[in-house]
Amino acid sequence: MARKSSGKFDENSLNKGQLRKLNALRKFLGADIANKAFGEWYEKQAKKPDSAPVDANAALITNTLEPLAKQGKLRIPRGGYLVRRGRGRVIVERARP
Repeated sequence: MARKSSGKFDENSLNKGQLRKLNALRKFLGADIANKAFGEWYEKQAKKPDSAPVDANAALITNTLEPLAKQGKLRIPRGGYLVRRGRGRVIVERARP
């Protein structure tokens, strides 16, 4: 049964956890109050940044190696490589499956 949603959120675009929260609120508070409360909560959640802070070292490695991989000069096999620090050097070895 399709329920009318408030103008603040689209029910079809919600993920599983958000739908569970909305349905729980509807059971507890009723549809009208729950839609309003969920809409306010959803607006506050959307303002928070979802991405974690970018690791500067990982970004530098990615920016350096990606053009080489696209040109075909570098091949990265499945499983990739492990990069770690050694005594005054960088150790690159294949990751074990």
